[in-house]
Amino acid sequence: MDLHLTNKVALITGSTKGIGKAIAIEMAREGTNVIINGRKQSEVDLIVAEIKHDFPKTKPLGVAADLANETDRQKLFDQVPEVDILVNNMGIFQPMEYEEITDEIWERFFRVNVLSGNSLAKFYLPKMLKQDFGRIIFIASEEAVMPSGEMPQYSMTKSMNLSLAKSLSKLTVDTHVTVNTIMPGSTLTEGVQKMLDDMYKDSDLPRDKWEKDFMKHHRSRSQIQRLIRPAEIGRFAAFVASPDASSFSGEALRVDGGLVPTIF
Repeated sequence: MDLHLTNKVALITGSTKGIGKAIAIEMAREGTNVIINGRKQSEVDLIVAEIKHDFPKTKPLGVAADLANETDRQKLFDQVPEVDILVNNMGIFQPMEYEEITDEIWERFFRVNVLSGNSLAKFYLPKMLKQDFGRIIFIASEEAVMPSGEMPQYSMTKSMNLSLAKSLSKLTVDTHVTVNTIMPGSTLTEGVQKMLDDMYKDSDLPRDKWEKDFMKHHRSRSQIQRLIRPAEIGRFAAFVASPDASSFSGEALRVDGGLVPTIF
């Protein structure tokens, strides 16, 4: 299926691994010129080279920058003044007991998971409106609407992503610019794999049973009873970013394996 993304320019933040990398790969597969972002130059260069090799008709670019830092954001803006698609994927998470979350931790999660994406949207949205095409996508989580209680500082920021995207969508009325949020369920990223390693390293359970046990005891509402794979999120994000996905904006789009109950 041609998603009509050839030669579009897409910035995907936090795209050297996990869901961000998967989104970049699926967009490049559709002919998009993707901009890879991460904090480490070596990791950015590695993914850019991989995409150049696998999708030689595209022109990937890498920008190593910590986008929670204002100076680094300006570096990005100088190198990439305009984009057709912005995917605010960069984020941090960590299971924590509520009593252990200091004000400094709350503020760090807010800066990284909310303010950085807001700054990028504020910079690129006016240019999208001027050209009368653009896509802004926030990658949130099912934690935004159904907090597990395992990491309240993370859940708070994901709820903020939903609210911010809805507010921004109000600025795009009667244009060909859309702003949406994608809410993945629990996904087997490198970070989640590390979480599983930490959870089960001292258990007697065989490694190939960890995922099933985690879903049974920690995500029992999931209908698919497995962790979602990043490529599945990547393919959906590519569609949401495409000109074909013009009929929804301001939406919270769930890709959670049926984890969040639907109320009719």
